[in-house]
Amino acid sequence: FEILTAAKLWLALNKNLEMKIYTPLILLLLLIGCKGNSQETKQKENKTYPVQKTDAQWKAELPEMAYYVLRKAGTERAFSGPLNNNKEAGTYVCAGCQTPLYQSKYKYDSKSGWPSFDRGIDSNLEYDVDYKIGYPRTELKCSKCGGHLGHAFNDGPRETTGMRHCINSAALNFIPADENP
Repeated sequence: FEILTAAKLWLALNKNLEMKIYTPLILLLLLIGCKGNSQETKQKENKTYPVQKTDAQWKAELPEMAYYVLRKAGTERAFSGPLNNNKEAGTYVCAGCQTPLYQSKYKYDSKSGWPSFDRGIDSNLEYDVDYKIGYPRTELKCSKCGGHLGHAFNDGPRETTGMRHCINSAALNFIPADENP
């Protein structure tokens, strides 16, 4: 509807030779004045988490890849993480704050190259949306320190939850079942 209106305005202005000099100015004002969703920017609230550290502290405490993934929302290369093929019984905890996030009984091989789980410990997970690659994805974060873990997709095993939590190995530490987290 707005495009049709703008087109009619353009034709009307071009018919009047005296108005030709004003046409670009009017069109510019129309374009600037049209506010669509693509022009809106959503500001993230500065959420506070129970575990608070400065960026310098995180950088000093975490291995380089864990810092990149957890604090900068990076992604490790597929099939490069040591926990992708881990089949031991135990608990996967946040590499930043040691909060339990996933149990090994819910881990499965999605063939994606990252550890995959059909569910997590929901009370310790935060679900957010990111648009980093141009479309919305469900981002998974640790609810205690805010560390980026990976993303959730709805292409997991249908016989369980149907979800795939695709998690970076660098964001996790593994604690064997006999050592209880």
